[in-house]
This record gives sequence, C-alpha cells and structure tokens, in this order.
Amino acid sequence: MTQTQMTTPHPDTARIPALLPHQGRLCLLDRVLDWDETRIRCAADNHRAPDHPLRWQGQLGSLIGIEYAAQAMALHGALRAPADQPIRQGMITRVQHIQAHIDRLDTLPGALDILATRLMGDDHVVRYGFILSHDGHTLLSGEASVLLSASPSPTSH
Repeated sequence: MTQTQMTTPHPDTARIPALLPHQGRLCLLDRVLDWDETRIRCAADNHRAPDHPLRWQGQLGSLIGIEYAAQAMALHGALRAPADQPIRQGMITRVQHIQAHIDRLDTLPGALDILATRLMGDDHVVRYGFILSHDGHTLLSGEASVLLSASPSPTSH
C-alpha cells in the first residue's frame, strides 16, 4: 500500500465514531482505507501518543494490536449491516494463532495498517483473521471469534 493510499481516507472514515461503541481516545481507528463484504483495511496513527489510553508503564505492547484488530472487525460488521437494521454488538470469545513479530508499537513511525478478513460466520458467531502491519512488514497476526449479541446495539447507522 502506498503512502498516498494510507493517508487518503475512504468516505466511510467519517462514520467511524458513530459505528463503534468506543468513543474518544478509546476509538483507535483513524481511517478506513478500503472495505468490501469480506474484509476491511484501516489505518491508525495514535500508537505513538504518550497519553495513549492502553499504554502500560510508558509502553504500548504489540498485543494491543489485537484491540486495533477487534475494532476493525466491529467496524466491518457495522458497515456490512443493512442500513434499515440496528448494529449488533459482539464480544470476542477466543483469539488464536497469535504471532507477534515485534515487542512494541509505540516506537514505530508512521501509520499502522490493520487488515481484518471475515473467514466464516452466521447470525450468531463470526471468525476473522487479522494482520497488523507497518511499512509492509507484519507486526502481529492471528484469528478472533466473535459472539454476536441477540439484541441490536443502541448505536445507529
């Protein structure tokens, strides 16, 4: 992905705060780069912020990338939902096949690239594969299963 593609926001970028339950600084995604029925690619620049809400002992560990991926999955589900239906919330029930290739995220210049791909799912459970990368190098990858709520979220489209 070129630097221009990483900085040119997709039209759905403006909808991120309305579609995710995370608000303020806990909303980690800055831009939607691309999405379709099976995948979403987002970017985030806030991993270097000294006041990042998920820093621990002054550092942002690589496994925090799972939260970036989870937010991309939630955003993908919300964007895929029919416009005439409320958005359903989900809860991660399992992460697996995690491979971390770096210890920290906060030392990286430039944007993080978050790719989440829907591997399978139905009305109750979905499974995504995810890759967090930077400058073309994979930082963190894995899979996550998400249990969807029976009732829709109060968040609207």
